[in-house]
Amino acid sequence: MSKVRVLDKAFETSITKDEISNRIKELSKDINTAYADRNPLFLAILNGAFIFAADLYREITIPSEISFVKMASYEGTASTGVVNELIGLNQDISGRHIIIVEDIVDTGLTMKMMVDRLMAFHPASVSICALLQKPSKLQTDIKVDYVAFEIPDRFVIGYGLDYDQQGRNLKEIFSII
Repeated sequence: MSKVRVLDKAFETSITKDEISNRIKELSKDINTAYADRNPLFLAILNGAFIFAADLYREITIPSEISFVKMASYEGTASTGVVNELIGLNQDISGRHIIIVEDIVDTGLTMKMMVDRLMAFHPASVSICALLQKPSKLQTDIKVDYVAFEIPDRFVIGYGLDYDQQGRNLKEIFSII
């Protein structure tokens, strides 16, 4: 188990790059099967999900598209509880099958707001694919359809997730010590 220091905090490996890679291959098989002949639109949430979205999308073998939106609810190591939409959706999603790609579902507030906003545009369906989920922190009844890893309530960085914009480039997922 390796350890890293990012800014003023210490972290230790909790999910290795091989575990991430293997789980993404499993998720993509499930999505390829479920969405065959549907031409889904993957909506990746920036900044945190960009690495996960890229690796997942490279494993998708069915006709599909990908786009990016940016929303935020974190400052430092905690969710603020307030979701700020920073960059919106700029294409017609009416009648489309949408798969939201998120780095982590913590409280579920960002996902609830995202799904509610998307439903106003009348998509055929909306599913959520998350790299990480903290079931103990959920404050909504949002359903995450595809989860790579359920994790305990510990702050994590790496593989796109950050601590004050640092640590996204780490190849593994690290938990705060």
